[in-house]
Amino acid sequence: MDKYKTRGVSSKKEDVHEAIKEKIDKGIFPGAFCKIIDDYLGMDKNYCNIMHSDSAGTKASLAYIYYKETGDISVFKGIVTDSIVMNVDDLICVGATGNFLLSNTINRNPYYISGDIIKVIIHEHQRIAEWFTDMGIPMVLTGGETADVGDLVRTVDVICTITARLKKEDVISNDNIKPGMVIVGLASFGMATYENEYNSGIGSNGLTSARHDVFNKIYAKKYPESYNPNIPTDAVYCGNYKLTDTISDMPINIGKAVLSPTRTYAPVIKNILKEYKDNISGMIHCTGGGQIKCLRFGKGIHYIKNSMFEIPPIFRIIKEQSNTDYKEMHQVFNMGHRFEIFTDENTAGKIIEISKSFNIEAKIIGYTEKNNDSTENKTTIKSPQGEIIYTLD
Repeated sequence: MDKYKTRGVSSKKEDVHEAIKEKIDKGIFPGAFCKIIDDYLGMDKNYCNIMHSDSAGTKASLAYIYYKETGDISVFKGIVTDSIVMNVDDLICVGATGNFLLSNTINRNPYYISGDIIKVIIHEHQRIAEWFTDMGIPMVLTGGETADVGDLVRTVDVICTITARLKKEDVISNDNIKPGMVIVGLASFGMATYENEYNSGIGSNGLTSARHDVFNKIYAKKYPESYNPNIPTDAVYCGNYKLTDTISDMPINIGKAVLSPTRTYAPVIKNILKEYKDNISGMIHCTGGGQIKCLRFGKGIHYIKNSMFEIPPIFRIIKEQSNTDYKEMHQVFNMGHRFEIFTDENTAGKIIEISKSFNIEAKIIGYTEKNNDSTENKTTIKSPQGEIIYTLD
């Protein structure tokens, strides 16, 4: 059984893709990672507009528990980072690296989320916008909305919307991904030059399963407001770990590891595009869908990933605690790299050098070839754990 689905979520979002596959305008670059429209902001035929919205998801529920257990209110700052980065790193996939207009929505249950927490969240949006700007990714906070919706939200939901304007000639569209390319993967773990702490690499996908599979049943009893009461009892906080437990190969505790703020690749990608934009055929942010996100892009492509990173400790812990098979793990979690660039082998070496200058490991993790079995796409993952094949079926 797909454990992800038993908790009321789907890594493949089959119902969403079914809902939008017909009669939904896919924009002026239908093969791009994000929907792109004509320039309604400037009415310039040479420009286009992109607007993207996302949230930190159920990671906020774990932040709530961590705060209640430790008193560390700073964990909510990481949730703001998650929400913003999940937007920014989707937008950079089409070549947008600023100027970003940021708006936020905070939905809270005031019985559990105090004014002190809201203050931290609101101020962190401003700080993160300034942080991106200082890194050369201009961003302005335009405002937001904070709503007390305890009838709808169990603890807190942090959502962001980001808008950008881009020259059409600068758009990168993933329908340019063809056979014969290499795939450069940028690591999701470690500590980049612009990060202040070790990052486990977990990002903001698969957190519903991660927190329930890893953490102990005591949290179900203490914080019933932190989870969906419709989840089967045996799927609620069924792991062995407490939030402050540690393991030898991670420099932070397990709670902080699962709460690691989603890494942005925006400064890296901006540098790469400055030098090698014409050599890049596509970019994919491995979020919802994990290592099979690529199936949604290109036509008749066989994505072969045969040299991925060694699985980081956080994913090993999730695997051990959940007994989830590797096929499901790879389609829920990024498993070590959360960004992919499709290019030629020579340019790949230059991209890897740029990434490493930010202390982010990068490598050629695979390649593309024609899918001889179908006009649709296919992904094959080859690793020490075996060979796994994915299709859109």
